[in-house]
Amino acid sequence: MSLTIAVPKGTLLDESRRRLANAGLRLPEDVGRRLVLDDPESGARFLLLRPSDVPTYVEFGAADCGVVGADVLWETERSVSELADLNFGYCRLVVAGPRASGFHQGRPLPTFCRVASKFVRSAESYFAERDLPVQIIPLHGSVEISPVVGLADLIVDLVATGRTLAEHDLVIVDEIAPSTARFVVNPVRFRAKYEEVTALLERLQCDV
Repeated sequence: MSLTIAVPKGTLLDESRRRLANAGLRLPEDVGRRLVLDDPESGARFLLLRPSDVPTYVEFGAADCGVVGADVLWETERSVSELADLNFGYCRLVVAGPRASGFHQGRPLPTFCRVASKFVRSAESYFAERDLPVQIIPLHGSVEISPVVGLADLIVDLVATGRTLAEHDLVIVDEIAPSTARFVVNPVRFRAKYEEVTALLERLQCDV
């Protein structure tokens, strides 16, 4: 199977590795600092990437296909084809605020509401659809502390267990959408390697 597969580092890596192993592709657990790995037995090549980079590598053909969270796809303008929901890595993109604010109980938002998030496009879309004027503050980390220190009134962030929110006395105001791992492909490579890509996808999904 001469496919180059983009695999995200981080929370989706372990289950991606397990699914690939069940599909007959071996991605070693101990990869050290290597980011490009070959499986001589299957002929597959793996690119270990930051999740946000997976769509870029797939769009430009450096990878034929890849695994990426839906939340990453929401934030990208990259032209990739999403072929399937792999049904793992479940989390939720939510709007959250301080418990004391009462926003979760229906209290109106302040006139000049500030929202901190690393999911800027999703946050803008959510509030625009509801005709709620807000100022989006882009952050790349430590989003949960922004309401605590007065930087923002609300946050838009991914939640799995909700533990981090609770630790900062934040509560969910609304759920925007659930996110799971998706299988994406380069449209041109999909046509050129249709049988190989579809065979891999079937094997990845047989574990669902």
